[in-house]
Amino acid sequence: MKGIRIEAYQNLVNYRKPTSFQLKETYPLPPYSTVIGMIHAACGFTSYVPMQVSIQGRYFSKVNDVWTRYEFAGSSFEEGRHQLKIDASDGRSYGVTRGVSTTELLVDVELVFHIVPEDESYIPIIMESLRSPAEYLSLGRREDLLQINRVKEIAILEETTTKNVNLQYDIYVPKNLLDQSKDFKKLGTTYRLNKTYEIFELGRNRKMRKWDKVLVYHVPASVTNVLYDDSDVYVDEDGFLVYLV
Repeated sequence: MKGIRIEAYQNLVNYRKPTSFQLKETYPLPPYSTVIGMIHAACGFTSYVPMQVSIQGRYFSKVNDVWTRYEFAGSSFEEGRHQLKIDASDGRSYGVTRGVSTTELLVDVELVFHIVPEDESYIPIIMESLRSPAEYLSLGRREDLLQINRVKEIAILEETTTKNVNLQYDIYVPKNLLDQSKDFKKLGTTYRLNKTYEIFELGRNRKMRKWDKVLVYHVPASVTNVLYDDSDVYVDEDGFLVYLV
């Protein structure tokens, strides 16, 4: 199996959990949909190119930062209640509430992605787009710049471990791949992550995304956690673990 390995870095970043509002919490690693979206944006794809993705990485610490939040509920403007007034084309004035909230940021994030497009002819297109993007790449928020350190075409192989292996990075492992085995000494937090979506018409020019979600473990790389020997795993030609979704 052929694919692409991307090694990247981010200084400060938030991979926002969709259910967090007052405090914008972050996932410990970017979800699949975020990485797939970055690839599509870099390549200029206007429709979904089927691909499998493996995500791993680590960060140094977490900090909290303050951001300005705007709330728009479609209500009429009221002096003293709303901080901003919007005059609409329908003749009405709508009110917007402006306040302060907090966002959680990961510091000094190292990332390793494996991308395996269903059609291998896309491999050189993706590699060239990542090496020479039309504009700067971001991952997470628009301002979360992504520094690409290396892009390499690799072969992905299946092998059986002959000894316990310490993890180099935290990694997302799909739950269905571990249901029948106990490859790791310690599993981490379970997440239901977005990957792809379909758009449904709700009527009156309204549309909704229906997400295809993946149940994964965030398996931590620590001195007390190992991948046991006699485990059947996929690795690339340089020894990086690969768990594709």
